[in-house]
Formats: sequence, structure tokens, C-alpha cells
Amino acid sequence: MAQATLPRIRPRARREPGAGPGRWALRGTAIVYLGLFVLLPVVAILQAGFSGGLEALRSALSSFGAWEAIKLSLFMAFITAVINGVMGTLLAYVLVRIPFPGRGLLSTIVDLPFAIPTLVAGVMLRAIYGPNSPIGGFLADHGIQVVFTQIGILLALLFVTLPLVVRTVQPVLLELDPAEEEASRVLGAGRWTTFRRVMFPALLPAIAGGMLLTFARCLGEFGAIVIVSGNLTGKTLTAPVFIFQLVSQFKYPEAAAVSGLLFGMAFVLVLITERLVSTRTAGYTG
Repeated sequence: MAQATLPRIRPRARREPGAGPGRWALRGTAIVYLGLFVLLPVVAILQAGFSGGLEALRSALSSFGAWEAIKLSLFMAFITAVINGVMGTLLAYVLVRIPFPGRGLLSTIVDLPFAIPTLVAGVMLRAIYGPNSPIGGFLADHGIQVVFTQIGILLALLFVTLPLVVRTVQPVLLELDPAEEEASRVLGAGRWTTFRRVMFPALLPAIAGGMLLTFARCLGEFGAIVIVSGNLTGKTLTAPVFIFQLVSQFKYPEAAAVSGLLFGMAFVLVLITERLVSTRTAGYTG
């Protein structure tokens, strides 16, 4: 009888994850924000540059020094990605695996290129390596000119992209179990062998992802390069500065077409990076 008089409690209907109106509002807000500030400008650039087909791109690429500027940007981006791939991995290893006084300060310094405007970075490099500076004058006396050469472009790109590989590799190093490294050393492997056979396979997707992000970032760098390169056509003129010159000449469709070309390259690299990062994450969660 007691059981008969108890009110029947109906099970609460289970709501699917993400089905609430609040979450739909958050999704909509995020999509609208991305659409306004990312997708809409990209569509505008592509429409302005390719509304007449490939005519604007052909006209831009037929300009004097156009191909040289694009090839120089690709070459410098590749060299920067390789150097920062090696040095960024080294810095990440030092920050994670080697305790020493001032490690927190060094980690903060690594992030400085994110905080410093690229134009300011260019001014700093010119102040350090310019012909009238002590270091620049010393190098010039020994036949090495930095400012207004490809060396200056490389230094500028290395500076502005330094944190990308470090901050991509560092979280993976934090997740790796140090016990595996210790076991490798107990078995007689040296530090280099341990890194090459134990750590490097796990770090490879992160290193490759950081290098691809570095490459993509270098393709669009303007502020630091325009200060230190001298913008010499056929020698130190890069693709972003070439686009600026097209805009200065009121050749907006041509500038938009070359911008769309660079955007396409960077977009493909970002997709590949996202794929690498997703694969790495799936490997850890699996």
C-alpha cells in the first residue's frame, strides 16, 4: 500500500549536449564574430582580386620583380622555419627539462616577439645592425652587411616567429613521461640517442606544426621587413612589401590578387598544421 501511494517519479528527459538555447546563442555569436572579422575580409579580398578571373593576378605577376619577390618570401620563410624548428625545439627542451635560476624570466622573454609590434622590431634590429651602430659597423668592417640585405630579412623573420615553435613543442614535452628518458639512459643510451629515439618521434608532429605556422607567418610579415630590407626590387623586395607597392600605385585588384595567392598558401599550411595537431591529440587521448 505504501508503494502504491508514492507519487510516480518520471525520469528527467536527457538533453543532448549542446542542444540548449544558451549554447546555440554562444555558437551563433562565435560564428558571427568569425564571419565579420575573418571570413568577410577574406571573401572581399578574393572577390576584388579574382572577380575578373586571373587577369589581375597575371597583371601583377608580370610586373618587374614580382616573381622574385614571391620566391624570396618563400625561400626566407623556408630558411626561417628550419632554423626556428631546431632552435625552438632546443629552447622548449631547456625550459621544460633543465631547471635553472631564471627559467621563468627566459620563458617570458620567449614571448616578447608576440608583444612587440613588428615595426618596433624592425627599428630595434636596424638600431643594432645598422651601419652606424657599433655591432653593425664592426660587421661592415669585416665585409658583412646586415641591414638592406637578405640577412636582415632573415633576422627579422627569426625574431617575430621565435615563439611559434617553442610554444607548440613545449606542451608536448610537458606531457611526455620523464621515466621513459630515464629508462633509456639506464640502459646505456646517451642524451642525444635518447632524444632521437624516445622523444623525437613524439615531438615530430608538434615540431612540424610549429614550423608550418612559422612558414605561414613569414609569408605575411611586413612591418619588420620593410624597415630592415631596403625593399630593393629583385634583391630584398618581399611579397608583402610588393603588395604594399601595388596599393601605393592604386593597383588594388592586382594587390588583392597577390594577397589572395599568399592567403591560399597560408591557409593550406594552417590546415596541415591543424591536421598534425589533431593527430597528436588523438594519439594521446587514445
